[in-house]
Amino acid sequence: MILRIVLGAVLLAMALGQLASFDAMPAIVTTYGLTSGAASTALAVALINAEAVTAGWFLARPRSRAITPVWLYTGVAVMWSALAAQAFARGLVLDNCGCFGANLAQPLRWYVLVEDALMLLYAWLLWRGLRRARTTSLTAGAALVAARRQQENH
Repeated sequence: MILRIVLGAVLLAMALGQLASFDAMPAIVTTYGLTSGAASTALAVALINAEAVTAGWFLARPRSRAITPVWLYTGVAVMWSALAAQAFARGLVLDNCGCFGANLAQPLRWYVLVEDALMLLYAWLLWRGLRRARTTSLTAGAALVAARRQQENH
């Protein structure tokens, strides 16, 4: 639950920072060298929307066992990580990674890759938590069914 609240706050800050500087976001996404024009705009819109929806879900329902916000979070983490890793590997110089928009600029350096690796680790922890919660629910459900059957037989 605490992880979801913290990640929700981080994603909310990311989405708000990117929205506040939305006019610059397509250009920032273009600097990664994979998209341009309408594709960069579409990617920026998709990232911001996924961040905002996931932030809202994590903050409003931190105990939720829904799979949708975990998929959205994982998608955001994978996309930002892939953008950063390929740009870093290609030696691209980015004055702003764009994670928090243009107003909270952070250059693409090795520590951004560490931050992205942590985001991926958190995605794994979310998936692990979901799997454990579902396994516990299934086990509890099976025990309840078995208890009902035992009562019916006596």
